[in-house]
Amino acid sequence: MKKFITKLSSEFKLPTDAVGQRLLKEYGALFVACGGAIPPPMVIFKSEAEVSAFQNGLQQSKEKIGGFDVELQAAAMKNLQDAISEAEQNSLTITPRGADSAKRDYTGTVELWASRVNPGLTNYIGKGKLTAAEAAKIRALSPFEQVPEIFKLESQGMFFSKDLSKSIIYSVAPPGTSQHLSMLALDVSEHENSKVRDVLARHGWFQTVVSDLPHFTFLGVSENQLSGLGLKKVNDGGRTFWLPSL
Repeated sequence: MKKFITKLSSEFKLPTDAVGQRLLKEYGALFVACGGAIPPPMVIFKSEAEVSAFQNGLQQSKEKIGGFDVELQAAAMKNLQDAISEAEQNSLTITPRGADSAKRDYTGTVELWASRVNPGLTNYIGKGKLTAAEAAKIRALSPFEQVPEIFKLESQGMFFSKDLSKSIIYSVAPPGTSQHLSMLALDVSEHENSKVRDVLARHGWFQTVVSDLPHFTFLGVSENQLSGLGLKKVNDGGRTFWLPSL
C-alpha cells in the first residue's frame, strides 16, 4: 500500500471516505499513470464543470480510428498509434468498440449510472424490498449523493448491475469515476485476442478493471515497471490485470 500511495501525484486528493477508498481500490491504477500521462487529481469528479476543467487543461489528440473519432491525451494517443502500427505489421487490428470508447463527459457517466439505478429501484419496489417513497428519495439525490445510498442497498443484498446479480460497479462506473473522463482509457474491439493485448501492453496500455474486459488504460510504462508503481498483477480468465496494491 505504501508504495502505491507514494507514487500518487502530490496534487492527488486521497479519499478518506469508504466510497472513495473502495473506488480507488477498484479503478485506482489510473492514478499512477506516467510516461507523459496526466492522471486526474481526485477519485470522483462531482460535476461537469470539474471534468471540463480537468480535460481542458490536458494536451489532447484526436484521430479517426476504425471509423470513429477517438480523443485521448496526446501521450496515450501516440502510444496507441504505435501499437496500431505494430499490430498492422502482424496482420492484426486495434480498433475502438464504438463512438464512446475513449473520451467521455460527465453527463455520459450519469446516463449510464441511471440506466442501472432506475430499473433496479423499480425492480425492488415491485418485490416489496423498497417503498416508492424510499426510491423517490434516492432518485431525488444528485448523482454524487446517490452512490453511497446505492452501495448501502447493495450491502443489504439489493444489487444494481444490469442483471441485478452483482454490484453496480461491475456493470458501470459511478458518475464522475469513469477512467474515460481522464482520456487515458480505450475500449478495444479486439480485446479477446491475446496477441492484441500483448501489443497494447508493449506500448503502455494495460487492463486495469477486472469487470470490464474490453477496457484498456494507458499507464505509460513497460510491464516490468508496473509493480514499481505499487500495482499488483491479478490473473483472471486467462488475462492479466493490474490493480493498486491496497
